[in-house]
Amino acid sequence: MSPSTQSSPVIEEISFPSEFLENENPWKVIVWNDPINLMSYVTWVLQKLFGYSREKADKLMMEVHTTGKAVVSSGDREKAELDAYRLHEYGLWATIEQD
Repeated sequence: MSPSTQSSPVIEEISFPSEFLENENPWKVIVWNDPINLMSYVTWVLQKLFGYSREKADKLMMEVHTTGKAVVSSGDREKAELDAYRLHEYGLWATIEQD
């Protein structure tokens, strides 16, 4: 068969049931208010762990302080579990939940 008579491969689209597909950011990490940690410390931890600017870290800290919680990161389950673990290492109360 000459190169000019070869046919192109056919690419078929495969669809999966929605329960097998992960959302872009299906898990969120929540930091909860506690009576132990200083607000400045929470801000510092958020800056250190997530690389947030002082302004963003302050905003999230104030959300924790005023509403009792704030979503500080999101992603796949493995990333969320790691982020929560790292927050625990700094003494912050953090949980994950599916979005």
